[in-house]
Amino acid sequence: MATVVFYEKPGCINNTRQKQLLSSAGHQVIAKNLLTEPWQSDVLRSFFDGLPVRDWFNYSAPAIKHGDIDPEAVDAETALALMLDNPLLIRRPLMQAGERRMAGFDSERVDAWLGLAASVPEQDLETCRKPPDKSGCRHD
Repeated sequence: MATVVFYEKPGCINNTRQKQLLSSAGHQVIAKNLLTEPWQSDVLRSFFDGLPVRDWFNYSAPAIKHGDIDPEAVDAETALALMLDNPLLIRRPLMQAGERRMAGFDSERVDAWLGLAASVPEQDLETCRKPPDKSGCRHD
């Protein structure tokens, strides 16, 4: 089993479900606050390897919901600068086990990487289903 550093938005119900899934599969989860982490551009960038820039973003972030930022029209350098300034824009969770890093929680990809419990849930564990509050969090 792996030790997974799990960067989350505290209080996010989906992040809580994701951590529970990892823990029930026998992984040690070390939760860290994604919003207060002192990110460096190159470290943050390493979580997004292989993903198009538009997939680096948390589409539930207020700045995206309100149309202030269009993830489809942003280059990598600008995306990182925006995320360093406003961590709510970062797709979550960010996870690290050993030297490998990943953004988001696609159950099939996580299962292939780390292994999950016997049954991988078919439900979407990334997309919030409720309207956000002022902070951009959707409390279930």
